[in-house]
Amino acid sequence: MHHLSDCPAPPAARLAGIDLPAPAGIPLFLTAPYPACHTGVHAMLLRLTPLHRMLTCPTPLRRLVSGLISLLLVSVASVAHADDKLVLGTNWFAEAEHGGFYQALATGIYKKYKLDVTIKMGGPSVNGIQLLAGGAIDLWMGYDFQTLKALEQGVPVVTIAGFFQKDPQALLAHPDVKTWEDLKGHPLFIASGSDTSFWPWLKARYGYTDNQKKPYAFSVAPFLADPSSAQQGYITSEPFAMEQGGVKPTALLMADAGYPPYATTMVTMQKTSADRADVLARFVRASAEGWVSYLKDPAPGNALIKKDDPKMTDAQLAYGIAQLKKYGLVTGGDAASKGIGVMTDARWKQTYDVMVSSKLLAANVDYHQAYTLQYVKALPLPATP
Repeated sequence: MHHLSDCPAPPAARLAGIDLPAPAGIPLFLTAPYPACHTGVHAMLLRLTPLHRMLTCPTPLRRLVSGLISLLLVSVASVAHADDKLVLGTNWFAEAEHGGFYQALATGIYKKYKLDVTIKMGGPSVNGIQLLAGGAIDLWMGYDFQTLKALEQGVPVVTIAGFFQKDPQALLAHPDVKTWEDLKGHPLFIASGSDTSFWPWLKARYGYTDNQKKPYAFSVAPFLADPSSAQQGYITSEPFAMEQGGVKPTALLMADAGYPPYATTMVTMQKTSADRADVLARFVRASAEGWVSYLKDPAPGNALIKKDDPKMTDAQLAYGIAQLKKYGLVTGGDAASKGIGVMTDARWKQTYDVMVSSKLLAANVDYHQAYTLQYVKALPLPATP
């Protein structure tokens, strides 16, 4: 048992002019509630510096207290420097179109920016806006039409970056088709969801009709079976499957014909943007660096993509990356001079105008609320070839 007599005895003290002798050694457990090395009046005199006396007392007590304090300081430091957590929900199964984000995770770029990012893979039945509003994810890989419509319906979302300068959506036709006009009267395999995005724009621009529209089941098989048909598809994905099936399609990219929305946008709740602005700024910049890295050497990101989606092949990934580069989806447009992920007021106004003219959005919606440019300044530029 530790005795206070093990500590050096203090000199005599004075209280109100009375000399007080140093107390004899007393077992420590009898000194409670005084934490110092001595009891009685001396404890009262010395209790202003109890921690100092514990640490200067060369006993097991000192070692115990010192150890506890060290542990506490380490714990506090650990909490203070913990990486900020973010959950990103993607819009489809893991693929090359998500490569920059997987690359930033695989190569430690997010870690460099003190971020702990989790990527949650999406799919055809995933409602990202719902997950975002419910707090299941912090960021959603969104789409401008969807974001503006959510805003109209009272969901306070905001876009903080646009990583695809062009929407990769295309019409894919058999080789005899050369232009958009050539598709008039042809059967078109188009998903029902297009009614609230590109289909009204196509009808208005090229005179297509609803009679041409056939159900689309996310398969190229009906297209391959009907030489007169065309179908929707991502320029980075479906043409590869068609080529595997023996048809090298004519690809008509909607963005190159004036279809204005960004794609692979980063959407969050307005409250998250207000409360975690610094975290989101680091995320946008780290993701842009991830894209620069991925387009140079995609191997680390591809490994994580295949881990999340074991059905993904190296050949499909290589094709997707080649198409990303060919069409400048990530690095073209304003990104070439203003940085990867950049957005502009002018582009958002164009998207708003298309939606209003197509009767997909009420004219009184304040489209400025759907995005912020505070996170897309001084972003990394694409690497030179």
